[in-house]
Amino acid sequence: MAEKFKVKKGDKVVIVSGRSKGATGEVLRVDRIMDRVVVQGANKATKHVKPSRGSAGGIEEREAPVHISNVMHADPKDGKPTRVGYKLLDDGRKVRFAKRSGEVIDR
Repeated sequence: MAEKFKVKKGDKVVIVSGRSKGATGEVLRVDRIMDRVVVQGANKATKHVKPSRGSAGGIEEREAPVHISNVMHADPKDGKPTRVGYKLLDDGRKVRFAKRSGEVIDR
């Protein structure tokens, strides 16, 4: 069975549709239940925060989740969106690679 999520925390992704189309950033969080990811610096939303002990209230800007179908990996070579495949290396490791350039994505 194929893996449902090819995007992991720490990956560089490009948003391909929606309000933040074209934005690039690092994945901060993956929600496997709701099929959503939070991308650093993209899909900003304002939140009204009530003051509490130790923090002042006000209006904060936060990254809102984006559906996983609206993001693609950024190619390590040129930063453009790419699909992802899997291959086995000579040492037996299974790694993800960018289909656009053939570069290995896993660190």
